Amino acid sequence: MSWDATRLHIVTGKGGTGKTTVASALALALAEQGKQVLLAEVEGRQGISQAFDVPPLGDVETRVARTANDGAVWGLSVDAKAALLEYLQMYYKLGMAGGMLERFGVIDFATTIAPGVRDVLLIGKVYEAVRRRASRRGVHHDQIYDVIVLDAPPTGRIGRFLNVNQEVAGLAKVGPIKNQAESIMTMLTGAETAVHLVTLLEEMPVQETLEAAAELSEIGLRIGDVVVNQERADVLHRNALAILQDENADLSALESDLAAGGLRVGPTLLGGLVQAGRDLGDRLALQEQELRDLQALDRPMRHLPFVPGGVDGGALRHLASYFKGDHA
Repeated sequence: MSWDATRLHIVTGKGGTGKTTVASALALALAEQGKQVLLAEVEGRQGISQAFDVPPLGDVETRVARTANDGAVWGLSVDAKAALLEYLQMYYKLGMAGGMLERFGVIDFATTIAPGVRDVLLIGKVYEAVRRRASRRGVHHDQIYDVIVLDAPPTGRIGRFLNVNQEVAGLAKVGPIKNQAESIMTMLTGAETAVHLVTLLEEMPVQETLEAAAELSEIGLRIGDVVVNQERADVLHRNALAILQDENADLSALESDLAAGGLRVGPTLLGGLVQAGRDLGDRLALQEQELRDLQALDRPMRHLPFVPGGVDGGALRHLASYFKGDHA
């Protein structure tokens, strides 16, 4: 991989681009190198459990996949309420008082009324996992990870989510929250962190990718790879595509070949195949245009194929192989 020194991989993309699938495939690819990988999500959508076909995750790190060379993927669904209770216990030793605050709705109020603090708490769980070391092994956190993959919020919110210093500036001028925000920001802007952008080769996802790259760079975060997901293969020769695009083309040869193959050729079959070919041609032309726009970012690109029928365990491992250079 091109980011062996990266310890925290943040994966974002416009909604619907498959960022959770990409984050899961990336985590699996890293685990197949023999690494212990934490795959965390912060949106409560249970995307990781669906990708790995395991029961819903909570705030307890749970192994969701093993690999042949002793690698493993551990899943975590970070909840702001649980993170705040843990934070209060860690810094203020509230103990049972934290439970009382939850009963009276204070925890819900705090995580709802102050979204900046909520994001600090969510990233704070990831921050804690990144900085774990064998010498700092805690009572409740025995698992030490080689690398962490964060399935982050979509590109429309990623700047605010990661710019934690700005988000808490008006809420906490001093104190533990301010200090933690600064520590988190140091980690996010450091050399061990990379933000990977997932996109489809379509106009809106590409535009959001370009805007997110500019926003994140301005904050000081390092852009890693641009992951082009669900890319359609060029399964027809360019000459064939050109013929299909021609409304006046003579398709008698196609009709004869289909008949020679034992198919009952009629207007419906022939018209459907021609339309499918034209749709593919239009799609490939769009992909080429959007790809040129993405190349302006001057970042490494990884191309993941379109997987018909959805992503299951086998498809996830197939996608993971694209992160290992098996399809260079």
